[in-house]
Amino acid sequence: MIEIIYEDNHILVVDKPVNIPVQQDNSHDVDLLSELKQMIKIRDHKPGNVYLSLVHRLDRPVGGVMVFAKTSKAASRLSESIRSHQFTKVYTAVIDGRMDNDQGRLEDHLVKDKTKNMVKTTHEHDPNGKYSALDYQTIAHTHGLTMVKITLITGRSHQIRVQFASRNHPLWGDQRYNPHAINGQQIALYASSLTLPHPIKGTRMTFDHPLPDKFPYNIFNTDTGKDGETQ
Repeated sequence: MIEIIYEDNHILVVDKPVNIPVQQDNSHDVDLLSELKQMIKIRDHKPGNVYLSLVHRLDRPVGGVMVFAKTSKAASRLSESIRSHQFTKVYTAVIDGRMDNDQGRLEDHLVKDKTKNMVKTTHEHDPNGKYSALDYQTIAHTHGLTMVKITLITGRSHQIRVQFASRNHPLWGDQRYNPHAINGQQIALYASSLTLPHPIKGTRMTFDHPLPDKFPYNIFNTDTGKDGETQ
C-alpha cells in the first residue's frame, strides 16, 4: 500500500517505497507511476486512462517524498518550477565515518557512464562533466556512522551517493558505491522533505515524512547534543 501524504485536484504527494522504480524500466518490475494510476482508477471509479505525470525522480533503492501532477497544466508548471530552482529537496542519509567538518558544501563535476549506469567525479574542464553541489549538516554520530541532512543545490544522477563516496564516506548499504556494503543491505538515503510552489495556488508548500523506523536510522539519538546524538 502506497502512503498518500497529500492530495488535491492538481497534485499527489506520496511516500515512495524503496526498491521500486518510479516508472517502467527494462526490469519490467512493478513501477510507482503505474501503481498510482491504477490506485486512482479503482478508488475514483475512473473510466479509461488516468492522467498522472512524473515530474521528478528518485533512484530505485531510495524511498521518500515525491510529487506527481494530476493535470497537464500542473505538470507544466511543476516542471518549470524545477527548472527555475524553486523546488527544495532535503534528504537524510547515513554515511560511513564522519566528515572533517560537521557542515559544508560539496562541489564536484560529475560524469555518467550510461552503459554501466555509474557516475564518477571528473575535472572541471571535462566537457562531459556536470557541475554538482549540495549542502550538508551533521545531525548525529554514533558507532562509526553519521546521519546527515542534505539539501540539493543541483539534481544530478546518483549525485549524493557519488559525492560522499568520493570523499571516502560512502552511504551505508550502497551496493553501487560503497565497497563495504554487504549484499542485501538497503541504502540509507531517504527523501525526507520536499518544498515547492503549488502549481495553481502559487503558495509554497512543504511535505515531510518521518524516517523509516529501522537500522541504521533508528540507532541515532536525535534529541540532545552529545557525541552520538544531535550536533
